[in-house]
Amino acid sequence: MTIRVVLADDQALVRAGFRVLLETEDGFEVCGEASDGGQAVALAEEYKPDVVVMDIRMPGVDGLEATRRITRNPELGGVKILVLTTFDVDEYVYDALRAGASGFLLKDTDPPELLRALRVVASGEALLAPTVTRRLISEFVGRPENRRIDTGAIRQITEREREVLALVAGGLSNDEIAAQLVISAATARTHVSRIMTKIGARDRAQLVVLAYESGLVTPRGGN
Repeated sequence: MTIRVVLADDQALVRAGFRVLLETEDGFEVCGEASDGGQAVALAEEYKPDVVVMDIRMPGVDGLEATRRITRNPELGGVKILVLTTFDVDEYVYDALRAGASGFLLKDTDPPELLRALRVVASGEALLAPTVTRRLISEFVGRPENRRIDTGAIRQITEREREVLALVAGGLSNDEIAAQLVISAATARTHVSRIMTKIGARDRAQLVVLAYESGLVTPRGGN
């Protein structure tokens, strides 16, 4: 399977570097480049790529607003967003995860890690390094203005689903959740899928944010 990618970054040199990397690797195709968020949205609508590699800080329409526009468009439900940032604790990244981005990477990530990230996100999984994600969420979810979720959504889920959601927020995979709860991996996947439907999460990344925002999981700070 070929993973189709749109590159969105206001620095032409960054886009060129990513393009060369992807075009020399089997299984990837760059179907468009954008220098701002408006172009990224237009290319997503035109090509419906598997992944948009999205810089956050761009002129005009920034990457955060572009992420919102893409994830709110039901016709682009299959388009995943991988956010690139210079800082691992960045309020814009937190907001991007809330908006539906499937994960984030630092711009100085090694090429093999970028390729792995694209494969993970394209497959429908979230790319969330647990320690970095916990630090990011601890930094921003603790602020009163960031607790914006309707807790009624959480009340719709069963006690077992609450257990599963807490484990997802802890960074556990479906297989690890299955082992922890002594259930099958298929059952764990079913629980995760049902939770996403009930609380309106686009993917696993949003589940993590929503678990913290609802108060189901409490940030502990630090690593």
